[in-house]
Amino acid sequence: MRSVVVTGGAGFIGCHFVRDLLAAERDVEITVLDKLTYAGNRYAIAELAADPRFAFAHGDIADRALVREVLAHAQPDVIVHFAAESHVDRSIDAPATFIETNIVGTFALLEECRRHLATSVRRELRFVHVSTDEVFGTLGATGAFDETSRYAPRSPYAASKAAADHLVDAYVHTYGLPAIVTNCSNNYGPGQYPEKLIPRVIASALAGKVLPVYGRGDNVRDWIHVSDHCAALRAVIARGELGAHYVIGARAERTNLEIVHRICELLDDRWPRARGGSYRDQIAFVADRPGHDFRYAIDPSKLERELGWRPAIALDDGLRATVAWYADRLVEQPVRAAVS
Repeated sequence: MRSVVVTGGAGFIGCHFVRDLLAAERDVEITVLDKLTYAGNRYAIAELAADPRFAFAHGDIADRALVREVLAHAQPDVIVHFAAESHVDRSIDAPATFIETNIVGTFALLEECRRHLATSVRRELRFVHVSTDEVFGTLGATGAFDETSRYAPRSPYAASKAAADHLVDAYVHTYGLPAIVTNCSNNYGPGQYPEKLIPRVIASALAGKVLPVYGRGDNVRDWIHVSDHCAALRAVIARGELGAHYVIGARAERTNLEIVHRICELLDDRWPRARGGSYRDQIAFVADRPGHDFRYAIDPSKLERELGWRPAIALDDGLRATVAWYADRLVEQPVRAAVS
């Protein structure tokens, strides 16, 4: 029976990963360590608790005694590190939490992993650190990030994740930690916390609220469905080279305004406004965010070539299903919709 510890497993991507792994592998035991902050999905944890292969530990990755206890009990073959503060706007307003969780918390986890490897009977371990393309900064009109891209973070969030990436690399080279770093593009899909662009636009549109768009809406993001990201991580766990970096993306660049327009079109088709007109009428352009990166794009050629992974969900198909998932719940179950 393979043992996997997942930090941040109650978060959006982490929760999908845990569900997908339980579905994909019969002989797996998963222990989730999560602080259950505002973005933690308590409903998902409650649902998963019925599976005898699932265990949950409530706490902070910066709590070294707790991490030590979790590792000693689980004796993991794999650790997947999702736990992080992840919202750029929040990092601009309150960066201290990002430094504490993303840097200090990762340091604590790495130290306990190092201690565990030195004392545990089971010495085989893969540590997968899940990071973001935002560590690379911004692109102009052309080009794409790959594993050789220079780090140039431009927000407190991006800087905290870049620091965590560098810590992992340092532990690989200094202590021989068997780790891999992944950097992924923007994720979307069901169950994402409503501060993120896609669920926020859907919820605001259906509530008749203004749909704020930064600047002119021409900033570009590269989108990947969360299920494709999870499949890529499983490929990295199974076949990735220890000490390597892999960038993960689905080659699905769109401007923010294009995403908002498409959401409005999908809502217009199935959930038309009672007062008529298009949800586009609710769009309002607002002052741009400080330090707003112009464009992100990922070239996942290495992942495709070496590990045989390919994205399975086209952006428009995934967006259509995601809009339907949120809209059905917001119309029928408005209280629980944003987090269930």
